[in-house]
Amino acid sequence: MSTRQKPDILDRQVVAHSRLFKIEQVHLKFSNQVERVYERMAGSSRGAVMVVPMLGEQLLLAREYAAGTDNYELGFPKGLIDPGEDGITAANRELQEEIGYKAAHLTLLKELSLAPGYFSSKMQIFLAQDLTPSQLEGDEPEPIEVEPWALADWEKLLEDPDFTESRSVSALFLALKYLKL
Repeated sequence: MSTRQKPDILDRQVVAHSRLFKIEQVHLKFSNQVERVYERMAGSSRGAVMVVPMLGEQLLLAREYAAGTDNYELGFPKGLIDPGEDGITAANRELQEEIGYKAAHLTLLKELSLAPGYFSSKMQIFLAQDLTPSQLEGDEPEPIEVEPWALADWEKLLEDPDFTESRSVSALFLALKYLKL
């Protein structure tokens, strides 16, 4: 952990706001007296989860439409932590909503940030094991395709042109490390 003094926030104001995003302008003064104005996207203080579900020796991936890339992306189930939930509860809910399973065992692998220079959001990555069928209704506009993938073929997954999301790639490596593969 760094022992450096964090910069002083001299001013902070919202410069743009939409249904999903809030952009803040932050005026900072660093310990060497240099001042800068940064823009950042303020995230939800609730956080988010991503889950690496394992059914036996298979990973269960979700294929769903991603508006940002205008493509059907292959990745792990994910979503926001709802008010009143903790990460484990949200992870199990997302599993049931997106792939139709619940987990008897959820292990927190790591909390990640995405582009911390611009985003304040955090995502908890979980490994889900001992899955049993259980479906909850989600908020997705169309059913998500569930694609089983043999854990032994994880290197081929990295080559799949639809498996590109950096958080899913990171989650895969965290799971492999945890499983000592």
